Amino acid sequence: MKSDFLIAVTQLAAERGLPRDTVLGVVEAALVSAYRKEGVGAGHDLSVKLAPGDGEVTVYILKTVVKTAKDVEDERKEITLKEAKKIKTDAAVEDIIEIETDFAAAGRIAAQTAKQVVLQRLREAERELVLSEYTSRVGEILAGRIERVEPGQVVISLGRADALMPREEEVPSERYRPNTTLQFYLSEVAESSRGPELILSRAHKNLVRRLFEREVPEVFKGVVEIKAIAREPGSRTKVAVQARQEGVDPVGSCVGLRGFRIQNIVNELQGEKIDVLPWSEDIADFLANALSPAQVTKVDLDNEEHSALVIVPDRHLSLAIGREGQNARLAAKLTGWRIDIRSESESNLE
Repeated sequence: MKSDFLIAVTQLAAERGLPRDTVLGVVEAALVSAYRKEGVGAGHDLSVKLAPGDGEVTVYILKTVVKTAKDVEDERKEITLKEAKKIKTDAAVEDIIEIETDFAAAGRIAAQTAKQVVLQRLREAERELVLSEYTSRVGEILAGRIERVEPGQVVISLGRADALMPREEEVPSERYRPNTTLQFYLSEVAESSRGPELILSRAHKNLVRRLFEREVPEVFKGVVEIKAIAREPGSRTKVAVQARQEGVDPVGSCVGLRGFRIQNIVNELQGEKIDVLPWSEDIADFLANALSPAQVTKVDLDNEEHSALVIVPDRHLSLAIGREGQNARLAAKLTGWRIDIRSESESNLE
């Protein structure tokens, strides 16, 4: 059967980027279902082989080889060893024998029935392909075009697949408009009743990490390591960095000449402020760095409570705390320590 249907399906698969072998497998499986539904293959175990060149269909009944006629419980599914050897000389008990049939004569009706099954299976195959392709890309940044904004989520086109950005992964200060292209962090590939769903994020802190890897060659190559990130999406992010090679300025590498590198990241994050600061093994130094741009006079550590009392000059108290406590909050998140900030005058009164 030279099938226009087969040609159409192959073209459809090519458009969707599905492998040819996958398409043929889908069509063969669909034809098996079709022959069973049409009744010609009812009760039989069937196999269909489709010639990739001309689309000719060959239908086989599958039968299990049993020793004697007494062992045959269902003639539609079993065959004696004696009869099996007439078809395949080296047949043995429990082998599966393929017996060619003339079911293909009913191919026109079966093919019509198969059409819907094929299209459904192609969609399933496409979803599986998307799942296998994108599962290995979880944790990467992907360029996506906003398709539409729905209640509770944004639908984004990645080209071959659509993805979702739930409301909790959105940045509150950003406005998402259709046909806008942005960078997204692929946080997971989730299974749902409709198949795999690609979950994207603009709020994940690792979006910042991946943008640094893209914009800063030293980070990408591992010469500069990002040790910690604390982020309040859309507002401010603190990034602690360390050089892994002597003579490299980790902060300068990230900021770039005249701030060019960091500005590219800020632009992608639509104006979100980014503080890049040096990481230190000395927790007191790290805490002081984390509270920048405020100056720190003294740091008293309580290792048991995992807390720190930080003393700053009076004029830097509000700077250390930040608007609505943001600077102190991000510093605590970055270091993992609870921070109590006091001015020098407050400290002297105690």
